[in-house]
Amino acid sequence: MPVQTYTTLDDPSATAGTFVQGINSSGQIVGYYHDNQGSGLHGFLLSGGTYATLDDTVAFFGTTLASGINASGQIVGYYDNSTGRHGFLYNPNGATYTPLDDPSGANGTQALGINDLGQIVGNYADSNHHPHGFLYSGGASGTYTTIDDPSALVGQIVGWYSDSANHQHGFLYDGRTYTTLDVPFSIQTEALGINDRGQIVGYYLDTSVHAHGFLYSNAPTPPSTIPWVSMAPMQQASTLQGRSSGNTPTPTANTTASSRLPCRTRRRPPAPPPT
Repeated sequence: MPVQTYTTLDDPSATAGTFVQGINSSGQIVGYYHDNQGSGLHGFLLSGGTYATLDDTVAFFGTTLASGINASGQIVGYYDNSTGRHGFLYNPNGATYTPLDDPSGANGTQALGINDLGQIVGNYADSNHHPHGFLYSGGASGTYTTIDDPSALVGQIVGWYSDSANHQHGFLYDGRTYTTLDVPFSIQTEALGINDRGQIVGYYLDTSVHAHGFLYSNAPTPPSTIPWVSMAPMQQASTLQGRSSGNTPTPTANTTASSRLPCRTRRRPPAPPPT
């Protein structure tokens, strides 16, 4: 049986928690960290063992969160400024930030995932503050397509659930069985992203209620045939490479999921724990 390992990920600039959100096929990881210096939240890229802070140049300082990364190193996320909440696309060639605003998003847009074709998914709030998913494709002059129904997805799915005692646990669903993912000696684990190599990222709380990111390696290989799976019962969903439909059993009433599919839709990452 292969050795399965958790690697703790803590941005060296973080003083109040590191939250991992996405990983690409090269193992580059993105997320955000929280500090206690009055500057709030900052996105980060972990590549080759080095952390780089990501702060959108037009954002209020301390309001940038990175959510997804593709094989080209393009990163998506969102930020706040005086005009509200906006998604962004970060291009590593030139280190430029491009705003992403769904035309129907009168009350904000969040970009949450990007695939290797440059297609971007996320959500927006309309003029009535109702949330909707979206798909953006077509490059600089692309189009936004609203997604108001769970997309068809296939592949391994990761996420987290709350048990009857309201304790949170990560899970991996391979189309047939659920495997609980708990970082050793943690009091809470949330799995938030998975790449094509089966590497899983997320965050956990230690016994002192400090948040840390983690990278989980050597996850079980998915079966060759995946039955249809519905994302409807789940509060949040990420998709990075396939299709699903049907009924998904939920470990408890509160379940959040991410999957290994080409694009990703999710409401928002969990808020940092109180410090």
